[in-house]
Amino acid sequence: MNEADAHVPVSGQLGFGFDDAPVAPPTTRLRKTRTTSAAEPVTALAPEAMARLLDSHADYRVLRRLPVVTEFAHQPTGPVTRVLILDTETTGLDASRDRIMELALLSVDVETATGLPTGRVEVYDGLEDPGMPIPAEIQALTGINNDMVRGQRIDEERVAAMLGSADLVLAHNAGFDRPFAEGRLAQFAQRPWACSFADLDWKKEGRSSAKLTQLAMELGWFYDAHRAEMDCHALLAVLTSPLSSGQTGLACLLAESVRPSYRLQATAAPFEAKDVLKGRGYRWDGTARVWHTRLGDEAGLQAECDWLKAEVYAGRPAQVQVEELDAGVRYSSRPGKRSARAL
Repeated sequence: MNEADAHVPVSGQLGFGFDDAPVAPPTTRLRKTRTTSAAEPVTALAPEAMARLLDSHADYRVLRRLPVVTEFAHQPTGPVTRVLILDTETTGLDASRDRIMELALLSVDVETATGLPTGRVEVYDGLEDPGMPIPAEIQALTGINNDMVRGQRIDEERVAAMLGSADLVLAHNAGFDRPFAEGRLAQFAQRPWACSFADLDWKKEGRSSAKLTQLAMELGWFYDAHRAEMDCHALLAVLTSPLSSGQTGLACLLAESVRPSYRLQATAAPFEAKDVLKGRGYRWDGTARVWHTRLGDEAGLQAECDWLKAEVYAGRPAQVQVEELDAGVRYSSRPGKRSARAL
């Protein structure tokens, strides 16, 4: 089970996702806008021919089952990066209490410059007995029940071998998956991670939601979600598709993974500024009792500090805390490099 946060990012800030409420896209049902006669003949067509016929009509859009690709024909002309796409199904949302019950990995070479996969895709999918009863709502969501996982265990040697050859681990909600993965196998903490949910601006791409099922649906695909291996195949298919820039999502994530990001804390912000901060996209950390946000580069960080000084601290001298995050610690529970910055 992997629940992505829903929050609208402000321009210049990295998104935490947006509009995560269920969306009913126009692709989910066929809409008939003209009446037909019962005597009108029906032509016997193969399913794909029928789908193409409907697709050619302005009143219809058709969903196709997402294709599972296990080998890519693209021949790279430059360096490649070994990407490990990961998804988990868990007994709940709390990595300190809940456990992984399914882990899936896709290992594939990606041409670094183009973001196009190349060659064979290595696949691993394993169930594991979490050592606790699976809640009924999780069984209903995933289709994984207690009988299926009883006595099962993740193949640690196989996972470690795939992880050992990976240059980057990629998950659609790394803030959820990384703590679970690192809690199960310490080797996951030794690899850089990227997040296709938060590191790509899906709203800017014109997508109505950052949820993986919705992203696939808007590309014309449906699939059996909430099983780890199919979620990995869906993510690979979505990220291989070109974005508005012409680059693939994979290319953008590879470039993003080598750049630091910043977690900015509005230290000692006035209480009356809470609505302004919330509207700006800041989140409240109840443990540290501070509002914080995440910025993608130094320019965005400086612009945000200027905004804080003018709009939150009203021009008064203030000092905020900045945490520099690289792909080695991003989305983990480990801190980055911290420093104080005077406004």
